Amino acid sequence: MFEKINSYALRCLPFTQQDLDYFDSLLQFKTYPKKTFLLQQGEVCQFEGYILKGCIRTYYIDSAGAEVTLQFAVEDWWVSDITSFHNQTPSHVYIETLEDCEVLILTPETKEKLLSNVPGFERMFRLMVQRNLAQTQERLFRTISTSAVEKYLDFLARYPAIPQRVAQHYIASYLGFSPEFLSKVRRKLSEK
Repeated sequence: MFEKINSYALRCLPFTQQDLDYFDSLLQFKTYPKKTFLLQQGEVCQFEGYILKGCIRTYYIDSAGAEVTLQFAVEDWWVSDITSFHNQTPSHVYIETLEDCEVLILTPETKEKLLSNVPGFERMFRLMVQRNLAQTQERLFRTISTSAVEKYLDFLARYPAIPQRVAQHYIASYLGFSPEFLSKVRRKLSEK
């Protein structure tokens, strides 16, 4: 059960087997059926989760009442509301399973124990945050500077497995499109 997450950790740093065993001892294995909320707006996030199996979506509801998808997370990815988790403040987002999921969970308490006892994990999580920030900045740049067709093609190139796993209206909301506009973009591409 811990092979994948240990492999993830070892891609970041050369941890000892003792370090990995301690890490594994702090993780909680959880299963969630499809359409389960792991977090709802207003709740305080009590987890950072590593996905072993399944697909999870993070989104918020805008002032017009529309769902805006911020992230899809699949196997070998982490999911959380980092602001709510670290500051222990109410979340602005929803985190919902789109498929049956298996997740390894760290709580604020278990993460603090891990970072106190094995300082190398501090670096691993810092690298994760840096990668996430870089991807967020790239996404912002693409949102501002590229056409709808380019956004969709970039999404397909970056996340080739996602379109087969999630509804098209979720992809449209991730790209900032209406479902109808995404259909037009897809039609335009199929005509080329």
